[in-house]
Amino acid sequence: MSSDITLSAGVRQNLLSLQDTADLMATTQNRLATGKKVNSALDNPISYFTSQSLSNRANDLSSLLDSISNAVQTIGAANNGLTSLTKLVQSAQAIGQQALQSAATTATVTGSVAGLTGATVNTFSANTDTVTVSDGTNTATYTAVAGAGDTVTNIINAINAGGTDITASLDSAGHISLVNNAGGDITIGGTSSAGELATLGLVAGTTTGSVNTTRSSLAAQFNDIRTQIDNLASDSGYNGVNLLNGNSLTVKFNETGTSTQSITGVTFDSAGLGVSAVSNNFQSDTEVNSSLDQLTTALSSLRSQSVAFGSSLSVVQTRQDFTKAMVNTLQTGSDNLVLADTNLEGANMLALQTRQSLSTTALSLASQASQAVLRLFQ
Repeated sequence: MSSDITLSAGVRQNLLSLQDTADLMATTQNRLATGKKVNSALDNPISYFTSQSLSNRANDLSSLLDSISNAVQTIGAANNGLTSLTKLVQSAQAIGQQALQSAATTATVTGSVAGLTGATVNTFSANTDTVTVSDGTNTATYTAVAGAGDTVTNIINAINAGGTDITASLDSAGHISLVNNAGGDITIGGTSSAGELATLGLVAGTTTGSVNTTRSSLAAQFNDIRTQIDNLASDSGYNGVNLLNGNSLTVKFNETGTSTQSITGVTFDSAGLGVSAVSNNFQSDTEVNSSLDQLTTALSSLRSQSVAFGSSLSVVQTRQDFTKAMVNTLQTGSDNLVLADTNLEGANMLALQTRQSLSTTALSLASQASQAVLRLFQ
């Protein structure tokens, strides 16, 4: 056992110094190998656990960056969809304008009596008197209520509710106006006398109309673009989320979920944009202008939503940049607490190697005093 061996004070002192140097060299070598001055809680509990906390938060935020990046792409896909939908709507507008440049050939009847707005017609002689308006396939009928105050409004409503392609209205001067929206004929008849019809400014008989093939072709193109609007809206999703097809998106900005951005989606297919299919082949200016009005409203909705998505995208991108910077700050702070200065540790190692060499030499010198005793026995 070591207690059985007696070392001189000088030798023991140099031996302890050599052992201390070896321990310091082991520590320095470990720091150089790992690049850290704090490798466990035993090295420095406060620095170790603080560094762990900062690193954990940095990792949590790094994980959130993936979902934030997906959110950026989702909004970007929706914005791409809005841009393309805007182009399709503008193309549809051009088709509508082109249709208006082709003269309507649909049958139109304008009554000869003005100022009928709110007028009461008292010339029907019997409750069985009727006024019929036919488009050649379906017939709308108004049956008089003699003496009960028949009004022009009642007659117009009966024609419009009769299931024909004919629209009845009063023009700005108060004349009854009949338009066959499908381009066909208008036939006025019924059991009412010519005099009773004259009270309304109408004459029994047929007004001939014809289908404008140019407008029919443009109507088909319009409906095709409407279909493409539906297809494009359904294809504007990213990673299973489509902000143009009714889906919404919530983006988390911190690890606790207390900071979020909610992005409400819209349904921007043709129905959601309020763009109806053309049913009467653009044969009347009324139908063309109605479609153009719908397209104007749709274009306004698209532009408004583009601004909303742009604002949301700006917020998400700002938070993305902030999160990246925060991750870098946290990681840098964590590293500052535990990383070793390799230049310093290298210098320390060189100094310790020199010290070890000197300690070895000193131990050798200290042991020479004991060796001198041996010369007495020579």
